Amino acid sequence: MTRLGLRMRAVGEDPAVVDSLGVDVFHLRYLGVIVGGILAGMGGAQLSLGDLSQFVERMSAGRGFIALAALIFGKWTPHGTLAACLLFGMAEALAEHLQGRAIGVPSQVFLMIPFALTMVVLAGWVGRAVPPAADGKPYEKE
Repeated sequence: MTRLGLRMRAVGEDPAVVDSLGVDVFHLRYLGVIVGGILAGMGGAQLSLGDLSQFVERMSAGRGFIALAALIFGKWTPHGTLAACLLFGMAEALAEHLQGRAIGVPSQVFLMIPFALTMVVLAGWVGRAVPPAADGKPYEKE
């Protein structure tokens, strides 16, 4: 892990401790939000321009739910989240592949494969995934 990565993680767990070490908590949190916004914007641009070549209403089609499930299934760690994203990506690729086959099953059945896998994984194998302690809590400097 890098120094910045450790500080970002610490700001999410206990910002008061990071502040007591002399690190600017607000700067790190804003940096995280800005970088996250840039990455989300790049993902949206790829979705609208790369996949569909145009903006269409509801084009994400529930992928945000799957992304949140990947974060939870990955136990809020980068490596775990990457593995979960690969798993859900393979399920989506399988759904696309099977949809093109003429095997007498409605295509909607194949389209639900990633969502069904997400529900099964979250209901059955997640266990106790603990989010960062200060997630969503504003920090007030004392």
